[in-house]
Amino acid sequence: MISQNYKWIAQNYFSKFGEIDLIVFDMSKNELVFVEVKTRSQLLFGTPEESINYKKKNRIIKTALKFLQNKNYNRALSWRIDLIAVKLDRQRKLEKIDHLKNIFDG
Repeated sequence: MISQNYKWIAQNYFSKFGEIDLIVFDMSKNELVFVEVKTRSQLLFGTPEESINYKKKNRIIKTALKFLQNKNYNRALSWRIDLIAVKLDRQRKLEKIDHLKNIFDG
């Protein structure tokens, strides 16, 4: 995610529907990106990817739409939702980071 192609817009954006961890602009694709960050050190509750259920998906989409409405973004602006999946080992040290792009069809 740390790249020259992304411009930081907001962090921990809250609405009555929920929270979005990061909002960035992907300059290479001219897209607004809503980023959900999930970290797991144990797989007891599933992988970071598995934590995005139907209810969480709807909250993220509603929060993204609220952000677009509140900030008066152009309705024609392309946007997507990405997931940053962080996996830690048993000592809670970084094991792996996956950047999954466009995890929902919006």
